[in-house]
Amino acid sequence: MSGTVEPRARCLEALDIFVLAGGLGTRIRPALGDLPKLLAPISGRPYLAYLFDWLERFGARRVVLGLGYKAEAVIGHLNAQPPRRIDVVTIVEPSPLGTAGAIRFARNALQSDPVLIMNGDSFVDADLCAFVECHCRNKAIGTVLCAEVNDGGRYGRVELDRRGRIVGFVEKDAAFHGRALISAGVYLLSARLLDDIASGAAASIEHDVFERLPAGTLAAFAGRFQFIDIGTPESLERAGGLLGAGPA
Repeated sequence: MSGTVEPRARCLEALDIFVLAGGLGTRIRPALGDLPKLLAPISGRPYLAYLFDWLERFGARRVVLGLGYKAEAVIGHLNAQPPRRIDVVTIVEPSPLGTAGAIRFARNALQSDPVLIMNGDSFVDADLCAFVECHCRNKAIGTVLCAEVNDGGRYGRVELDRRGRIVGFVEKDAAFHGRALISAGVYLLSARLLDDIASGAAASIEHDVFERLPAGTLAAFAGRFQFIDIGTPESLERAGGLLGAGPA
């Protein structure tokens, strides 16, 4: 797998990682058929294998997969090819709950403080140890990993203040062209914020939780990271160039 920065410590060893993978995957269905996104083939390997390789680089030991559509296929794959150094817990949603709903459903299984939460259909080639350090240094209840892209029109944008705190989220605007910061779908969230989500009724973590927090509540870890969303046939086709053909 691609990666220019080696981890400085086993920074994820004591953290739970929760992967949001309960969606129906309608955008990618023409390319995958009934195959769930976590098992999308990239250069001869399922995306899940690349994800585990990446997390292992930073010392990850416990991953909770929030599954939904075709969960049995992912569980079957894990039974046949379990990761070498990661303990995997699977939680199957009874129906699509949204990203915040998935956190609420899985809250009792998330034991660390903070928890690293990530979308199961995107990859960002960032140094997760630096991300953890940023979160601890800022003492925020949550930190969002943000990637700078050349054309922000495809995504919702993130606005920061001079301290690196998030002051606003801007909806996707196809008319916008230019460099912008976007959320890479990777978050470090404190137990306090997770408890707040678990006690509420929010569906989307970004729209119903993040956007409703007071400006400056969340910190950002931002950089020119390579980022790809494998949720469409076009981006899946490009994914091999970033993820590579073999383990890290």
